[in-house]
Amino acid sequence: MRILMIAPQPFMEERGAPFAIYHHIKALLCMGHTVDLITYHIGKPVNLPGLRIFRIPAIPGIHQVKVGPSMAKFPLDLLVFLLALGQMCSARYDCIHTHEEAGAMGVLLSGIFGCKHLYYMHSDLSQQIVSSEFTHNRFLIRCVAAIQKLIVRKAHGVIAICPDIASTAHSMTETTPIYMIENSAVDENLPAPAPEAILRIRQELELGTGPVLLYTGTLESYQGIDLLIHSIPAVHKHFPDASYVLVGGQSAQIEQFYDMARELGIHDAIRFVGQRPLDEMPTYMALADILLSPRCKGTNTPLKLYTYLHSGKPILATEIYSQTQVLSSETALLVPPTAEGLAQGAIELLSDPHQARILGEKGRLFAQEHYSWQVFLKKSTRIQEAFADNLVDTTDRAA
Repeated sequence: MRILMIAPQPFMEERGAPFAIYHHIKALLCMGHTVDLITYHIGKPVNLPGLRIFRIPAIPGIHQVKVGPSMAKFPLDLLVFLLALGQMCSARYDCIHTHEEAGAMGVLLSGIFGCKHLYYMHSDLSQQIVSSEFTHNRFLIRCVAAIQKLIVRKAHGVIAICPDIASTAHSMTETTPIYMIENSAVDENLPAPAPEAILRIRQELELGTGPVLLYTGTLESYQGIDLLIHSIPAVHKHFPDASYVLVGGQSAQIEQFYDMARELGIHDAIRFVGQRPLDEMPTYMALADILLSPRCKGTNTPLKLYTYLHSGKPILATEIYSQTQVLSSETALLVPPTAEGLAQGAIELLSDPHQARILGEKGRLFAQEHYSWQVFLKKSTRIQEAFADNLVDTTDRAA
């Protein structure tokens, strides 16, 4: 099929939704489809045979877009819609694929051009604007919830990224086919890092010889970074040579959390390295003794968990539903979403390295069986075939 995909994201950028979009595009190309992607002007080049990227014009003053909803998205999304509309007028597509809020664009374009629409539901948009603290206005939240329901009901198929999102989608419709494809590790196909590369980062960050606890991802409020920072003093009483490395986040967020660490007197124990290229992630994973996911809000599964599991390193995570959809006591140490819980979990894992290694190996085997690229591709192929069959059936009935 020839597919027009609309992704209102910085593409490509090292964070959850763009990574997931990249994997879905790669799977479609592996199946022999071609994809024209409409996206923001922001993002690194991506070279995949069969993919063409159409970017909106740059808007003066907008050089980055924060995770989740923001005021910057309003003009950006308007340009995305206009570019997608122009592309639909100038070329013929078999179907439209949309991500996140672009689902609303898909509903409009599908109605105008009679083209089938597949919606990738990465989150519940009404929940996202609350968990990201964009607004707590009840009227706006109800409006977004109504738009989300309209998207799901009008789409010809919905792909959800985790059980909670699939359940939410099912609650909105009785007729739209709902499929589920969990994500896979973002670095699965990258080569293992050389020992000298691991040593170089350890030396550059001045980590010494002590254990390293690593977090990767955004620094948004729902990630629980404040809880993690407040857990460090208790850990340092038992392991004064332990270091925390946080990969990701924007400069203003890093400055805010560094000030918090300085007030607690543990700023020397934390290294904020900002956003790093994907090809460096295996090196950071290899550097770590423990992988951290202190998330405190939300119900959609963090993409980082699939990479964490694939690494074979022990995982310390908060026991909330967004994480337990993927993790269990067999594959991670799950603790209450509090600073005390995170501190106690870190102390427990650092005190028993043998048990920590067993936990990490169980996680790796579980990921290999359930969340590998081959599993992702197999599920994607089956679902895309079902969606294509539905298009053919619909066409036959219309004829």
